[in-house]
Amino acid sequence: MSTKQIEIIPINEITNFQSRSEEFFPIEWYKEMLHRHPVYYHEITNTWNVFKYEDVKQVLSNYKIFSSEGNRTTIFVGANKSQEKNSPINITNMDPPHHRKSRSLLAAAFTPRSLKNWEPRIQQIARELVEDIQENTTIDIVNALSGPLPSLVIADLFGVPLQDRYQFKKWVDILFQPYDKERLKDIEQEKQNAAKEYFQYLFPIVVHKRSNLSDDIISDLIQAEVDGEKFTDAQIVQMTMVLLGAGVETTSHAIANSFYSLLYDGESLYSELRDNIELVPSAVEEMLRYRFQMSRRDRTVKEDNNLLGVELKKGDVVIAWMSACNMDENMFDNPFSIDFHRSNNNKHLTFGNGPHFCLGAPLARLEMKIALEAFLQSFSRIEPIEGFELEKNLTASATGQSLTYLPMKVYK
Repeated sequence: MSTKQIEIIPINEITNFQSRSEEFFPIEWYKEMLHRHPVYYHEITNTWNVFKYEDVKQVLSNYKIFSSEGNRTTIFVGANKSQEKNSPINITNMDPPHHRKSRSLLAAAFTPRSLKNWEPRIQQIARELVEDIQENTTIDIVNALSGPLPSLVIADLFGVPLQDRYQFKKWVDILFQPYDKERLKDIEQEKQNAAKEYFQYLFPIVVHKRSNLSDDIISDLIQAEVDGEKFTDAQIVQMTMVLLGAGVETTSHAIANSFYSLLYDGESLYSELRDNIELVPSAVEEMLRYRFQMSRRDRTVKEDNNLLGVELKKGDVVIAWMSACNMDENMFDNPFSIDFHRSNNNKHLTFGNGPHFCLGAPLARLEMKIALEAFLQSFSRIEPIEGFELEKNLTASATGQSLTYLPMKVYK
């Protein structure tokens, strides 16, 4: 099997943010790039960067020119720098047609039927978490809801013992640490240790489930078959690791960001949703458009072209900044404001576009919707806490900066 050595592109050298808060919500940087440098060459990292909606969409969807198969990437996730080409678990680094088979196998775990079956289970988990929140007190929404919910949900959907859910979160936090040149060796060692522990934990569960199938994702992956091919036990464990990151880290981040927005982006936002619960699905889309930082993907140019209005050479790397293109005035009216009535907010590209559109998007949307609805139905009002310092309550993650603590007063 051929393996390729992957070079990590240090994204922080392109953005050069001066604080955690700026990276958490780099709205001024997005404005600057959209208006003044929509197609930007960054010399130090030797990358092209695109920010406008149509350019980002083109880079993500035109896989014949902009390939997912390259030796340089901004994604520093998982445990191993070298990757087996065409391995089914290497789904993010494959182009069609190889990609189709792996994606079809994985899609077996995310059918609309599955989502419909899962909805009551997710509602039950969200309800129990919300019921544990004391009324008329100050709470930390990260600890109370946005942190535990996705871990609990994914542990339940994997069909693993619920008491192990916090261990899941620990593994995810380690596997999704961002690239840091100073600590590179330590981080890589930590990731390898976490991946090994995770594998040793889950492998026997997969083996057991082969003869004890039930209504869960692992059972779906065991039964999935495309063109006569199935996943091996080892591949299922590795595939769940892909899902774990997609299902826990990013969803937790999105839910916490939504509450931050309801507290700090406008005094009437919470009451507007509370009075119009039917607006929640639209609010979820608007939060994904406006408040999910930082969504981006890289692609490698397959042949010389000028599709982006500049001369691109074969082998060049192009980084598509989805969170920036969600602020493109050519696509969204008044993009730098939150509007739950925005008619086209579901056109955001936070989950990508084209052959690599995020398979977990329906689950993430469902969890965000259920979490917000459960909370809104229980509490009439929320208030920020005086003296809260955002800068001190963020941590680096695969999604940029994630909230570690978000206090607020809640009223019945």
